Amino acid sequence: MNPQILWLVLLVVFAVLEGVTAGLVSIWFCAGSLAALIATWLGASLPVQIGLFVVISLIAMAIIRPMARKWFQPRLQKTNADRILEQEGVVAEEIDNLRGQGQVKIGGILWTARSAREEIIPAGTRVRVVRIEGVKAIVTTEEADVPPPSQA
Repeated sequence: MNPQILWLVLLVVFAVLEGVTAGLVSIWFCAGSLAALIATWLGASLPVQIGLFVVISLIAMAIIRPMARKWFQPRLQKTNADRILEQEGVVAEEIDNLRGQGQVKIGGILWTARSAREEIIPAGTRVRVVRIEGVKAIVTTEEADVPPPSQA
């Protein structure tokens, strides 16, 4: 097979593959194929073409990949909500998931709260935050965390 056709076919295949995928998968192989194709036009031997393909592909990967990570990875911004996970608090307003009400005071700050076990939790009850959903602290009572005594 003619090396020019080989590198042109590889260039097209890698470009199509890159176009079909969501992330950068084969763009560096496109660069390597293009360099090898240009080398064939300049009369380079097949080992030189293959060497150029490998070297240019690796260089392109080394340059493009770190830049792409910076651009494509979402920036996760930490919030202060994470710090209340596993913290204890006191129910300030009765928690009733069915009625969509409830607040808990944690570290001196009031948080909207819901029960993790769909139970009504009266005001004044000590609770623990098990997760955050949106702007709501999902809590359980301390008693609910203790396994029931085994009955033999």
